[in-house]
Amino acid sequence: MLNTILQSSESPATNLLIAHGLYGSARNWGVIAKRLSDRGPVIAADMRNHGLSPWYDTHSYPDMAGDLAEVIEEEMTAPADVLGHSMGGKAAMVLALSRPELVNRLIVADIAPVGYKHTQIQYIDAMRAVNLSQIEKRSDAEAQLADHVEDKTLMSFFTQSLDLKEKRWRLNLDVLARDMPKILDFPEVSGTFDGPVLFLSGAKSDYVRREDRDLIKGLFPNAQFAKIPGAGHWLHAEQPRDFEAAVRAFLDGHADP
Repeated sequence: MLNTILQSSESPATNLLIAHGLYGSARNWGVIAKRLSDRGPVIAADMRNHGLSPWYDTHSYPDMAGDLAEVIEEEMTAPADVLGHSMGGKAAMVLALSRPELVNRLIVADIAPVGYKHTQIQYIDAMRAVNLSQIEKRSDAEAQLADHVEDKTLMSFFTQSLDLKEKRWRLNLDVLARDMPKILDFPEVSGTFDGPVLFLSGAKSDYVRREDRDLIKGLFPNAQFAKIPGAGHWLHAEQPRDFEAAVRAFLDGHADP
């Protein structure tokens, strides 16, 4: 089963499950998870082929949705609230569409149920180019990544998945590279999810377009849309307090079952 990090709570609100995006980890969500745990237990999961979770030879959204379903069934009280960012948002959508009985409310952070033409393979190439035998601290890796990655925030983000002791990436780069077309795409899933859904986007991001809304409404009839000013695709890292406030307002605004 996926590796998870629990933020326990004495409050009775519905459990919240967080699914991170590509190249991320549960640890990236530590501050937000801890702050939201004042309203109920929060579990952040390392997705397959990421963090401390097992490595598998597949990285499809039905597989990832199945992983999340297992976490809810084994570690949480169903139905759970589910929050997913980017890749994790797609996995959360597939979970809600295929196993709606496990999902209470759904928050999809800066992603739509569509295929994308851009690629993230260049970052795998950058990580593969790092000579791990020469790495003693994260800044050593960032110095090498600087030859391939311009954004310093991204360099810091990637090195959070670096196991310095073992001199290895905690990312299954080979499988992620091979299955990149699946990660960029969205599978055909029958059915709808009729529970409350928030599509929360960065105002500076173009990942969730207005022309996608009819498709989204067809799958998620009760979807709402909101944007966070000043944020791009990494909205939870760029504007964490505004992101937390939006998530809290949505969850508190829809009664528990």
